[in-house]
Amino acid sequence: MNPATPILPGATIGVLGGGQLGRMFAIAARELGYRIHVYSPDDDSPAGQIGDLEYAAAYEDLDRIREFARRVNVVTFEFENVHAASTAAAAEFAPVRPDGWVLHTTQNRLREKSFLTQNGFPVTPFRAINSLTDLESAARDLGLPAVLKTADFGYDGKGQVKLGPGANYAEAFAGLRGAEGIYETFVDFEKELSVVAARTLSGQFQAFPVFENTHANHILDVTFAPAAIEERLAEEAVDLAEGILTKLDLVGLLTVEMFLTRDGRLLVNELAPRTHNSGHLTIDACVTSQFEQQVRAVCGLPLGSTELYAPAAMANLLGDLWRPGEPQWANALEDPSVKLHLYGKREPRPGRKMGHLTATARTTSEALRRVIRARDQLLAK
Repeated sequence: MNPATPILPGATIGVLGGGQLGRMFAIAARELGYRIHVYSPDDDSPAGQIGDLEYAAAYEDLDRIREFARRVNVVTFEFENVHAASTAAAAEFAPVRPDGWVLHTTQNRLREKSFLTQNGFPVTPFRAINSLTDLESAARDLGLPAVLKTADFGYDGKGQVKLGPGANYAEAFAGLRGAEGIYETFVDFEKELSVVAARTLSGQFQAFPVFENTHANHILDVTFAPAAIEERLAEEAVDLAEGILTKLDLVGLLTVEMFLTRDGRLLVNELAPRTHNSGHLTIDACVTSQFEQQVRAVCGLPLGSTELYAPAAMANLLGDLWRPGEPQWANALEDPSVKLHLYGKREPRPGRKMGHLTATARTTSEALRRVIRARDQLLAK
């Protein structure tokens, strides 16, 4: 098949990963008339509950990956921690979008930061850490405070520790447990922002409004859009995202997480070649959701409008909310502007993303007030 030929509704999309991002992607794909096959290590996964066929096997099982890819028209991701050999095996039988080398670049913090630096994108100073001497030299040369992270397979604050004056470098290095590390100087930021953007095989680009994010315990807590930043900064953030997608020659969706420093600079923090937690509000607040946009991009369809119907806010629902018992869902939905999305996960655990709430309003401050109040009401008796 000619790679430029659109993959039309009725075809089958393969999704690597069975989590909530895959679930919401599968719902959007079904609405457009596609079939969905899901591949993940678990059965009855959130995405598998929506898909037509679920493969429960290890990502390292290349024979199963090939079997999976033979039966679909295109492969995409909802989870980037998949080994390069797996994407290469899938690519023997179906186009993989984004390409496996994009995944290879973005799933390792050193490769990612090196790509960004080599192409002129602004990042915080960093250094590769492979020994205690490397760590001590980085602290001396780049200064403190800083963050020491594992280079591979990290998300939601996993595999990282903050270092300050008097830090025990030997203990911090031992925490890497033999893995390669990356030392990043700590950013004194004013805001955390993200841009979710899509690009097609023909180079068509479309970005969603810039999202402003707050985190709790390294996990996204609340997002709202549009971000409370100057228009010139919003334009600069989108331009940065477009430049990154173009340099990667990416086909699909990419999320660019950024810091806005207190002196007004944008620094790229991380890249995720998929939909993103901060983009969930697009389901209820935008003409096209991030999940539909991913479908359009990987299948070669024209991209949809990313216009906001109204200012919106999203609040994550973590497993901690279940500690006193089942949350009071009806309480949260007493506000008719609030929408509830649950992910079909069987076991609530502290820190586990179980769902989210969104609210729209005339202003972002009102949307924030409504969504936070709705979440608080989940615990009201």
